[in-house]
Amino acid sequence: MSVFVEFHGEIAVVTLDNPPVNALGQAVRQGLLDAVNQIAQAPRLSAVVLRGKGGSFCAGADVREFDADPTLPFLPDVLNAIEGSSYPWIAAIDGFALGGGLELALACHYRIAHHGATIGFPEVKLGVIPGAGGTVRLPRLIPADRALAMIAEGDMISAHEAYASGIVSEVVVGDLINAAFNLAEKVCEHALPIPLSQRDPVEAGTPVALKLQKDRIRRRARGQIAPAVAADVLETSISEAADVAFQAERASFLKLKSGAQAAALRHIFFAERASGRIARAKGAKPRPLRHIGVVGGGTMGAGIAVACLLSGLAVTLAERDADALEAGLDRISTELHEAYRRGKLDRDSLQVAQEDLRGTTSFAGFADCDLVIEAVFEDMDAKKQVFAELDLHVRDDAVLATNTSYLDVDEIAAATQTPSRVIGLHFFSPAHIMKLLEVVVSENASAEVLATGLSLGQRLKKTIAASGVCEGFIGNRVMSAYRREADYLIEDGALPEEVDKAMVDFGFPMGIFAMQDLAGLDIAWAMRRRRAAERPEQERYVAIADRLCEAGRLGRKAGKGWYDYTVSKTGTPDPEVTKLIHAESQQKGIHRRSFSSAEIMERLLSAMQTEGLSLVEDGIAASTNVVDVVMVNGYGFPRWRGGPMFMMVRS
Repeated sequence: MSVFVEFHGEIAVVTLDNPPVNALGQAVRQGLLDAVNQIAQAPRLSAVVLRGKGGSFCAGADVREFDADPTLPFLPDVLNAIEGSSYPWIAAIDGFALGGGLELALACHYRIAHHGATIGFPEVKLGVIPGAGGTVRLPRLIPADRALAMIAEGDMISAHEAYASGIVSEVVVGDLINAAFNLAEKVCEHALPIPLSQRDPVEAGTPVALKLQKDRIRRRARGQIAPAVAADVLETSISEAADVAFQAERASFLKLKSGAQAAALRHIFFAERASGRIARAKGAKPRPLRHIGVVGGGTMGAGIAVACLLSGLAVTLAERDADALEAGLDRISTELHEAYRRGKLDRDSLQVAQEDLRGTTSFAGFADCDLVIEAVFEDMDAKKQVFAELDLHVRDDAVLATNTSYLDVDEIAAATQTPSRVIGLHFFSPAHIMKLLEVVVSENASAEVLATGLSLGQRLKKTIAASGVCEGFIGNRVMSAYRREADYLIEDGALPEEVDKAMVDFGFPMGIFAMQDLAGLDIAWAMRRRRAAERPEQERYVAIADRLCEAGRLGRKAGKGWYDYTVSKTGTPDPEVTKLIHAESQQKGIHRRSFSSAEIMERLLSAMQTEGLSLVEDGIAASTNVVDVVMVNGYGFPRWRGGPMFMMVRS
């Protein structure tokens, strides 16, 4: 039974029971409608408490139903029935009230929330908008500008923020159901409040301010349709009668649900839930994680440490000497204070995180660490030396992980006495912000060690992608392929700014050449020089980036790279770079020609897709879906396009 009703004197308790998150599938919708009818016939009833079983109120619609035709009863009809009840319904929100779950709560007459609850309308992240009255009821409860931000931007808020906004009337620290019963005893003495759908919208700001807000939402959407549609529908909601607003919302929801962007976003939604599965780890119990060691306090190591501290783990940072250690600890402290400034930490949590951070200049300081992550510079000999030394100082049951971006994890593991405890954990910079984590499955890693690596990723709330061992793993191997193609394009006739513009217009946050400037050109240059002797003679090699580095143009940090940053921080095309590119083409006898944006993207996408198929054939990626997850979460591929492999299948 997905929904059941219990009577406690004159109070009815309606419980959603659809693990794991009480999604509003057909059975739950029917159960709610049956509960409304059952309660309508109950004698001597004063109020109804609606709750979710299993620690979550309701996380919204069952996304698996989105690819099928809607089935009765439709959620708007169920919610209208609840809102039209002659008894007051009280939503007792625990865990999550998201999307349709929040719409369900808004249909109730009162709402209270446990202090740890999360509330929001994340529908735009699936390419749709609320479709059961969310855009109608919310701006009739809270100011329109706040409702617009929640619906069109898809951000989730805490119970305390929901209370401050007026969405819930009480935040409960203790027993939520007991608090709901207490509220029921009070409200039954009063007349039912006016249903939200029958109220006037709450005014907020001026028409000009709302227009500016809508314009900002459209700019940030970068090609995604749903946020702009949400803004338009909400504008209709606050300017038209509720019945007109309901119709506009439902029509827009159904149109978006059947569209290409929603299909792409559903694809990546499901792909992310499967991309972290490792067959060898299935059924294995992860080791406890309380204390993490990090080797190296540079940008990457500091970011990893911050990510762990923000997740409630203790961290010991190791550096080569006292000065380097002080610098690393300062980086971490700065980022922790920035997290506090942005509201990611409260003052007490900031203090705990600072107390949980230690420093050491000796690997002996890792004696009580459960897992140690190496984050030194990308050199095989240096990493092997670190792991050989770690092997002598850490506990026998401690897991060792390398954060290498390209190098052979199996070769690194072989530097230890126990390769079975070594895995790759490839974080993306900045590690405390970027969501992607490639868990690299080394040849000899035990199932328990792999399970522990997955457990850490989950603890850090990362999107996990399992990868086999190869140069660059999944993400950097694909990026190397389309970066080579971008080099071919500029040697064949395009210019860096044309390639970058095509990528940005496609939906990337920045183009490949601007990204190289941001990261710095010297690291890749050093890698190319190391591999020069191994490069096949017949392989096409574009030396333009090498020429830039030889001229001291190492990117933003040097003031010049592919672009000139001496005049503008965002960079401007440089005639000197254009001259250099033309000279290289002429030297090779290449007759340059122009390329349209469509041609540029076709070649870049083809390179991504070819390499993605190769990764699956080589057994590095379990499926093409994993490639999409990596490209979307680690390399800025527009999420609403689903990933390069999804586009190949859909074309």
